[in-house]
Amino acid sequence: MFKIKRVYDPPAKDDGFRVLVDRIWPRGLSRESAHIDLWLREIAPSTGLRKWFGHDPARWPVFKARYAKELDSKSALIGELLKLEKVHGVVTLVYGARDNTHNNAVVLKEYLESRKKEGS
Repeated sequence: MFKIKRVYDPPAKDDGFRVLVDRIWPRGLSRESAHIDLWLREIAPSTGLRKWFGHDPARWPVFKARYAKELDSKSALIGELLKLEKVHGVVTLVYGARDNTHNNAVVLKEYLESRKKEGS
């Protein structure tokens, strides 16, 4: 199962394996306090896409489509996340954005779940 969680929220035992999916390390957090098992920065949106989006909800539908297209070219990283889920059972995709609804982890989780269905 894939879950998403803001990096600034306290870690929990049921988080399973925690993967930071942002390109930039979250401000004000040490590596120890973040409790990150893996920082997979390459899975994050490109710098150009991230800056264009700017967490503007009006750009959300286009951001989702563009990021999904970027994810299509990252099959090895997608495979790695799917494998981690098989090994650990629960993988929490951790992100730093303030907006819990409009961020790359939401898109990535949807993308991973759609790939799991295709593989079934």
